[in-house]
Amino acid sequence: MNPNDLITPVILSGGSGTRLWPVSTSERPKQFLNLTGPMSMFQMTLERCQEASLFDLPIIVGGEKHAALAEEQMDEIGAKVQAHILEPCARNTAPAIALAALACKYPQSLLLVMPSDHIIKNIPAFQDAVRQSVSLAKARWLVTFGIEPHGAETGYGYIQQGDPVFGSAGSFSAQRFVEKPNQSNAEKMLAEGGYYWNAGIFLFRADTYLEALAEHAPEMLQATKKAMEKASRDEAQIKPDTTSFANAPSDSIDYAIMEKAEKVAVTPVDPGWSDVGSWDSLFEISLSDDDSNVISGDVIAVESKNNLIHSDGLEITTFGVENLIIIAAGNRIMVLPKGQSQHVRKIVTARNKTP
Repeated sequence: MNPNDLITPVILSGGSGTRLWPVSTSERPKQFLNLTGPMSMFQMTLERCQEASLFDLPIIVGGEKHAALAEEQMDEIGAKVQAHILEPCARNTAPAIALAALACKYPQSLLLVMPSDHIIKNIPAFQDAVRQSVSLAKARWLVTFGIEPHGAETGYGYIQQGDPVFGSAGSFSAQRFVEKPNQSNAEKMLAEGGYYWNAGIFLFRADTYLEALAEHAPEMLQATKKAMEKASRDEAQIKPDTTSFANAPSDSIDYAIMEKAEKVAVTPVDPGWSDVGSWDSLFEISLSDDDSNVISGDVIAVESKNNLIHSDGLEITTFGVENLIIIAAGNRIMVLPKGQSQHVRKIVTARNKTP
């Protein structure tokens, strides 16, 4: 690849994170937490796009509120970026990606869009899928990466594959996007085959994306263009104009573009992916002890089995308990049965209502 052909990673780090409460908070959402090792998920996302023969410097798109935290974590691992775009307000993924497309070096630049709060264990498999999809993206396809499903999950959206794309090595047209299904429909899709988990990872040319916005979401394109035209800049930091960006319709890339555009492809991949969307999913991807407990922090589990116990500061000791999630952070403690962590948002809502 010559320098102009290098892929520009676009790392979306604007999530506010309530599903991993009480550790994840609006001040320090989950992408900035060290939940699976010595680095945060944001830092691990930066690390997985350091292959100099494949990637240009990344563009970060995140909330202005977390700018200092993001840059502190970039400095910790020595990560350089070509731009750090600070969203003045949250408008979902489609406008955020538009800001990056407008900020990149060349209109034909390939953008690899990735959330900053996912885990990918098999980096070579992921990078191979990206390489496999480059020719499609150059040919103006909007490529999404479908994760080979490992079960009938109801917490993810799905992508149904269509016909193979001519000239590609294992990519398919995306026949349809499926909302998060109920258990019965998830099991049917898994049995039928040809469905993949929607990881929210994309590869396309910047100008292809902007042209799709012009066709399917022109108000969004107009608002983000104005926001970037009026943006203030300080070295790598870019602050889009607040009023203009707030006028952009708030919509995800799936709703705004991927479900409507014609040339949409899916590349299947199985890279050990998790969106770490709940305490249960963290349990599933973490190493456990001989009693199937996943433990972090100052914890002693006696005759206890199959628990997730996480402590930030407090001493936690259990005896004879099974199948629990026990989380301590500061002066907050949460206990709930394993398999029920999708209800954490209800807990947060109830806490917020408490006088």
